[in-house]
Amino acid sequence: MTEHVEPARHAPYLPRYSDPKDIEDFVTKLESFERSELTAEQFRAFRLQRGVYGQRQDGVQMLRVKIPYGLVGPEQLEALADVADNWGHGIGNVTTRQNVQFHFVQMKDIEPAMRRLDEAGLTTREACGNTARTVTGCEVAEVCKAAPFDISPYAESLTRYFLRHPLSGGLPRKFKTAFSGCASDCAMTQINDLGFIATVKNGEPGFIVVAAGGLSTSPQAAITLHEFVHPGEIARIGEAILRLFNRLGNRDNKHRARLKYVLRKLGEAKFRETYAQIRAEVDAEAAAELKLPEAPSRTPAPPVEAPEERPAGFLAWRASAVVDQKQDGYAAVYIRLQHGELSSKDLRGLARIVGRFGDGSVRLTIDQNALLSWVHQKSLPALYAALTELGLTRTGVHTARDVVACPGAESCNLAVTSSRALGAAITARLEEDDARELAASVDTSIKISGCPNSCGQHHVADLGFHGGAKSFGNVTVPVYQLHLGGGVDENGARFGRQVVKIIARRVPEAVVLLMKLYETDRKEGERPRQFFQRVDPKRVTAALASLAGPPAAGEHEEADIGEERGFVVDLKEGECAA
Repeated sequence: MTEHVEPARHAPYLPRYSDPKDIEDFVTKLESFERSELTAEQFRAFRLQRGVYGQRQDGVQMLRVKIPYGLVGPEQLEALADVADNWGHGIGNVTTRQNVQFHFVQMKDIEPAMRRLDEAGLTTREACGNTARTVTGCEVAEVCKAAPFDISPYAESLTRYFLRHPLSGGLPRKFKTAFSGCASDCAMTQINDLGFIATVKNGEPGFIVVAAGGLSTSPQAAITLHEFVHPGEIARIGEAILRLFNRLGNRDNKHRARLKYVLRKLGEAKFRETYAQIRAEVDAEAAAELKLPEAPSRTPAPPVEAPEERPAGFLAWRASAVVDQKQDGYAAVYIRLQHGELSSKDLRGLARIVGRFGDGSVRLTIDQNALLSWVHQKSLPALYAALTELGLTRTGVHTARDVVACPGAESCNLAVTSSRALGAAITARLEEDDARELAASVDTSIKISGCPNSCGQHHVADLGFHGGAKSFGNVTVPVYQLHLGGGVDENGARFGRQVVKIIARRVPEAVVLLMKLYETDRKEGERPRQFFQRVDPKRVTAALASLAGPPAAGEHEEADIGEERGFVVDLKEGECAA
């Protein structure tokens, strides 16, 4: 049965997380550093906790804005646009944790950027560094027919509990939390340090709780801590796990410091026993009481009159981007972004659009897209026309053309290759005539990282790629390691099998060949995900044999995608674990 909601006045609930004191603290510490009262290492540890991250290029920073479960409205979008225009080279990037980050920001501009964000309730606090990072959440949990209830109030509650928590400023390593709306685990709790999956038991809402998952160079699936807990317990669970991590996380080796390494060291039985002991402490203290925000009333906008003529391309867009909600008469609309990139023009345009359609908010997603929900079905043609003016009606959301990619060597100190350039090249190749109709292209996930550390989540894609280098004689070329058959779903996390390394410029053609292999070798009724999980790696290597071998003369294959000549592995010290 669908749920009917009557349109009401248009005033979305948009939580504020900022505190001007955070900015004053940052200015004070920056001035102390400039007076040489703090060492570079001391200031680095502090600024990372405040979302300021060093780049590959000297003298500029990446500024990451914390956006819990991806929820923003017009005021926040305008603030992000102002930061992009004034200090961020006109571009903001949506991350795989639903944040927005700006690159090439001057240190002198961090304060005014923070103050503009604060005006809209946005903070950069604990967006980087060894902190409790942004709490992510399934973007459709409120409107999906499979979700028993909306996880948003719980994600907000735990965000507020962790934000500025006494332990959050000095954890052994970063700590990630996610909420999924149903068993399909769209938020990928299985690769988080702490995860909550919405469920119902005996008619009561609650959560399955998982812990100690993670990716990087040594992926680990989370274990199930609780098969069912009542919502009122989640803050106490969060407190107990945070204490466990703070006490037992490795502070001597940052490469072995995540919570998954505590699990590996203790073993599952001892990990559970330790958690139970610390949870008993929390319960005895009556600490960590859950404080839910007041439930906002749904205020979707009234229907917007359709254009006199249906715009060209509307039906293809509707089939690709629109999801009918469980609430009768409403739809959720995906906006496919190119690797999460949003120009200031895009941000301002979205601010205008969410003020006319939906409930006045938009969700950024963990696959670097955006979702506008609570759109009246009658408003879809008008929304399509408005998005068309912005150039934001790309089809192919959640297909192989919708590539997820980290920033790569454009800005990251640890990256070997330009992962976003490869993502664009794959999308372009799949849009060519001979590849457009490949069956696997509509149901295959592709994720790319510029190094093995999995910021692009390559371990959990049907086709994952991480950047590296390989020498052929005296020539070193950029290559990508193929990871085959990864993913997260109701059965848990699977990490892709490493199969073969491919010269960077050949990867788009390799993707096409892999999809053609699916067409020739699949079993009846077998979907691409199932095929890439079970296909013999030797069969894959044979299918890609035509792409093996040294770089071809005159093809610039010794250079990375987007570069005309040369390739240099220029690694510096990364700050993601600093």
